[in-house]
Amino acid sequence: GSGREPPCPGAAAALRRWEQLRQRVAAAAPWARGLLAVAAGLGLFYLVLRVPLRLRDSLAAVTVFLSTLTPKFYFALTVTSSFISGLIFVFEWWHFRKYGTSFIEQVSVSHLRPLIGGVENSPPAPAAFSAGENETSRQNMPECKVWRNPLNLFRGAEYSRYMWVTGKEPLTYYDMNLSAQDHQNFFTCDTDALRPSDTVMQKAWRERNPQARIKAAHQALELNNDCATAYVLLAEEEATTIVDAERYFKQALKAGEMIYRKSQNCHSQSPQHEAQLRRDTNVLVYVKRRLAMCARKLGRIREAVKMMRDLMKEFPLLSMLNIHENLLEALLELQAYADVQAVLAKYDDISLPKSAAICYTAALLKARAVSERFSPETASKRGLSTAEINAVEAIHRAVEFNPHVPKYLLEMKSLVLPPEHILKRGDSEAVAYAFFHLQHWKRIEGALNLLHCTWEGTFRMIPYPLEKGHLFYPYPSCTETADRELLPTFHEVSVYPQKELPFFIHFTAGLCSFSAMLALLTHQFPELMVVFAKAVSVVS
Repeated sequence: GSGREPPCPGAAAALRRWEQLRQRVAAAAPWARGLLAVAAGLGLFYLVLRVPLRLRDSLAAVTVFLSTLTPKFYFALTVTSSFISGLIFVFEWWHFRKYGTSFIEQVSVSHLRPLIGGVENSPPAPAAFSAGENETSRQNMPECKVWRNPLNLFRGAEYSRYMWVTGKEPLTYYDMNLSAQDHQNFFTCDTDALRPSDTVMQKAWRERNPQARIKAAHQALELNNDCATAYVLLAEEEATTIVDAERYFKQALKAGEMIYRKSQNCHSQSPQHEAQLRRDTNVLVYVKRRLAMCARKLGRIREAVKMMRDLMKEFPLLSMLNIHENLLEALLELQAYADVQAVLAKYDDISLPKSAAICYTAALLKARAVSERFSPETASKRGLSTAEINAVEAIHRAVEFNPHVPKYLLEMKSLVLPPEHILKRGDSEAVAYAFFHLQHWKRIEGALNLLHCTWEGTFRMIPYPLEKGHLFYPYPSCTETADRELLPTFHEVSVYPQKELPFFIHFTAGLCSFSAMLALLTHQFPELMVVFAKAVSVVS
């Protein structure tokens, strides 16, 4: 077609013969062209019939081969099939329990589907909303934001002691990495390079090794004995008791107040001084809060309550730190239920973000009014009173917000030390709430009994599947993944809603059982199973 000469004389001769044949066929009579077409059809028909003939010969050869097999072969085949399918079933079950997905389905979607030509469903591109529409969609959209635990424990005095006793690491790397980022955001600023001690502490907060962080904090104190952040680090990580941690925090408070007053006097001089004031404010608030928590842990509860109230009055704009949750827990320990109700009246507002502490504390107060005299048998006969209806509705509201909490309060699941960060509505928040508040539920007679009788009724009110909620936005689907990152590996993460077993677990379990049954029958009745196998091969 390109007009070039063929590369060799043989090819040129073949090309000339083909051209002559094509010209003769074109010049031939119509009956000649019809004869050629019939001949081509017969050849094609022969090829079509030849394939079934070969298949029949192959099937006959297979039948002859199967007729020569012994019962030992069938027994070995079924045992091997049962063993392999059993291994696949065990691995699938382990993978589902650990990661919540089927390994075979994951590999099929990730690797095989693109090879076959399937296209994954991509989420629609976000549309451009106006300011009002954007705010409304943000309120209706479920979030999986990780929050710092308001009642997080001390690393040196509590988490490390647990690891020394049990040999288990209570904190995950992901959780500690989030804490390191928080410390860098709270305790550093752009002007740290002007002060050698703060420069050392900037590096200390980035260190992964705890001993390296403690060593850097001591170096910072050698450069400046009034380095508040160095005392904070030593209180959190070096102190092995709450008393030692409190001593370090008192030194940090003394240094932090002095630095804070200096920053207040010159914060308006430049943006750098404003950033330094924000940093010094964060340090001061953090130290005062941890001192109040030390007082709470050491039994000085009224002192802790006063410190928390003073802190909330002094810095009212820092409500996102959730200091009121520390105050709620301390007031419950004092059994000052009127004060607890006053705090809830301020923070259990529709415009403010909710938490398990707020929802379940509100339910606890309403259950307290009726739990002592509550009886399921009596309630089923006479019906629920108004106070009991309010208590049940409050429990349903709390369970809808976080459905994982009741199993910990009712001691149906074992507790672990709470992580330093929690996911609202997730298992990590449930662990953190139950760890500190289980004693308050036990103190009120009948409260756990009322919870036990009513909490499962919540799920009859929530639409399923969870495309919409009842009192809150739909339960987010991302909590399981985040909770597995936040909670230690030896803890069994609570999942809601419960996932159904994947198809391949059922399939491999059935295949394993079926092949094991065939192996057993072949072992017990070898002659009969050989006849059965031959009959199946003949029928096929």
